[in-house]
Amino acid sequence: MTPSPERGDELPGLLQRPAGMAGAFDRVAADYDARPGYPNWVFDVLADTCGLAPGVDVVEIGPGVGQATLPLVQRGARVVAVEPGPALAEQLRRRVPADAVRVVVSRFEDVELAPASFDLVAAATAFHWVDPIAGIDKAAALLRAGGWLALWWNIWGDDDRPDPFHQALLQVLLAKAPELVGADSSTTAYRRDIAARMAAVARSGAFGPAREEVLRWEGRHDPAALRRMFATFGAWISLDDARREELLDDVERIAREDFGGEVRRPYLTVLYLASRLPGKVV
Repeated sequence: MTPSPERGDELPGLLQRPAGMAGAFDRVAADYDARPGYPNWVFDVLADTCGLAPGVDVVEIGPGVGQATLPLVQRGARVVAVEPGPALAEQLRRRVPADAVRVVVSRFEDVELAPASFDLVAAATAFHWVDPIAGIDKAAALLRAGGWLALWWNIWGDDDRPDPFHQALLQVLLAKAPELVGADSSTTAYRRDIAARMAAVARSGAFGPAREEVLRWEGRHDPAALRRMFATFGAWISLDDARREELLDDVERIAREDFGGEVRRPYLTVLYLASRLPGKVV
């Protein structure tokens, strides 16, 4: 991946994701619940810092099948969930209470919602599919003065901690799908991409300084669950069916034979928060 030609000069460090990859997730909507949810820590921070509580109005960007939506609702929020994938949106509707969540099928950049009518704009491992400049401007327009922008990501690895499963799988990928590995696929590259997107917050002039919080945690997976999780990764979805299935077989085999049926991996959750300043109209 290389910096996007549209935004690379303005926001150095962005990764360019292949055109159409954002829409690929709709193909695996039925399996998207295989992705782990978010640590309770995220929602505790949102409560302590952003006022997440009963009656708070939230726009969630790219909710998928609700890994973050359900915890927001459990904290009492009223959520408008803006999901561009029709199949994902349908799965989400089946999982969330209709009286607390309104699902809108739209790209976030294009959604039509009343301006200055929300307390929180949130995105959980989704904002990298949104145009960073248009997306920040849209978020600023939707937020009330004093409202909060909260963008967070689960990152499936940690370059600063040992990851034996990644090392075992890496040898397979180098032999069978080298396009899935490389410097731009590292967690360091993804964190650089996230930081570049957050630079759009500063340049908008509509928010106070962005605050970064990082939680390091451990994921635990059985072989079948790990296979289902890898099947939802964008770059893997883009492979031809035969090669993807062969690699997913390898994931499951390595987890079963080399790790005794339980894989433990180092993960990160990176959270950015910024408060909407009064005055500037976007």
